[in-house]
Amino acid sequence: MDYFERKLDDKRRLTIPTELRAEFATGVVVSRGFGDYLHLYSQQVWDKEVEPALAGDSIFDEELADLNVRFRRGKIAQALDQKQGRVTLEQHLLDYASIDREIVAVRVGQYWRLGSPDKLA
Repeated sequence: MDYFERKLDDKRRLTIPTELRAEFATGVVVSRGFGDYLHLYSQQVWDKEVEPALAGDSIFDEELADLNVRFRRGKIAQALDQKQGRVTLEQHLLDYASIDREIVAVRVGQYWRLGSPDKLA
């Protein structure tokens, strides 16, 4: 599965499709994306791919520092609700991505882009 659409419930919870829940068994990380959307990572991908990339080689790398600010500002990490397969999205992240209630998720390699239907069309 490389695409799904959902409606957030009244508590801002996103239900992950049953077919994808094993992918997020290690946990879920949500951060700002490069544009007006969010990134959804499994905790395993975040730890293995994103953290080392954000560590960088130089303390004076301004581009890398900007990426750290983008990905870490408002980042949330939590366990996936195993019974219902849900993750709660913080309101400030929804505001950043202009997500109201309807959400589109598209796989981009090892992570997912989350956005409003009109932005990820």
